[in-house]
Formats: sequence, C-alpha cells, structure tokens
Amino acid sequence: MEIKKIGVVGAGTMGNGIAQVAAQIGCEVVMRDIEDAFVERGMKSIDRFLSKSVEKGKLEAAEKDAILGRITGTTDMSALKDADIVIEAVIENLDLKKSVFKELDELCPPETILASNTSSMSLTEIAAATNRPDKVCGMHFFNPVPLMRLVEVIRGFSTSDETIAITTDLAKKMGKI
Repeated sequence: MEIKKIGVVGAGTMGNGIAQVAAQIGCEVVMRDIEDAFVERGMKSIDRFLSKSVEKGKLEAAEKDAILGRITGTTDMSALKDADIVIEAVIENLDLKKSVFKELDELCPPETILASNTSSMSLTEIAAATNRPDKVCGMHFFNPVPLMRLVEVIRGFSTSDETIAITTDLAKKMGKI
C-alpha cells in the first residue's frame, strides 16, 4: 500500500509538525482540529518553521509554497475519510483518543490505517474502540517533529505485520529511524 494522503487529527505542536513532515515528502495532508483558531495556529506554525528554513538557505521559497499547498486545514472530521493513514495527535486522554478512533473507524474505509502519536496509552485499548484492531498502531513522534529523526512505531495486541511494515516504511520516507 502506497501512502499518498495522510490525515492528522490535532493541529497543536505535535500535529502540525507531523503534517509538515508528511507534506515535505510529497503527501497530500489534511490537518483537522476542533476549532478554526487551532487550525490557523497550526498552519501559522508550519509557515514560520518553513520560512526560517528559507531564510537559512535550507529550503527554496517555491518548495515552501508547494509544501504549504499540500496541507489543508479543517475542522471537518469527514475531510479525513479518504486518507490512507490517519495519525491522531490529540491530548493524552484515553477516553478522548478512543472517541476519536471510534469516529475515524466509522468514517474511513476498512483499509485505512489508524495511528496514534501517544507516548504512554495502550494501543490495544485504543484499538478496542474500532472494528479494525489489526489496522491500529502507534506512531510516536518526538518534538520538534521536523527536526527529530526518530519515530517509535508501536504494535498493539492485534496489530498486523502489514500495518507495522507500512507504517515503518512511511516513517523512513519521512526521514525518521
């Protein structure tokens, strides 16, 4: 499975960093949060980071514009419905994460991988809120996401080998090891 479209739930520090690195590898990205103000703040954060890269000569202005052009910010969860993978980056609250995963499970096609950026929650518990525990995994990024070259891919009890392989391949494409 080739990942072309990535959904990110949460436009805060981690979510906007994940959206940025996903767009930098050429993926179409939909970054969703619960309020327009949060989405706008996330987009501005990405813009600031990329602008600094342009100022330092690490990125061409045209590439910055192309990266930003691949990211759509929204408050509409249904905009994630055709993503190949959705990475959840909401606050560390198990009930909230389970609610997000339940909604994504109902919204997205069965082949969509649902990943959590959690650093401490049980992926098996989160996956239990879905009808696709084999397609649920952890994808724990480190802050600041665009600079840290590490992502922890985490298996839940029922996570399939295929899900882990696809997620690990995506992390490598993002320059994460």
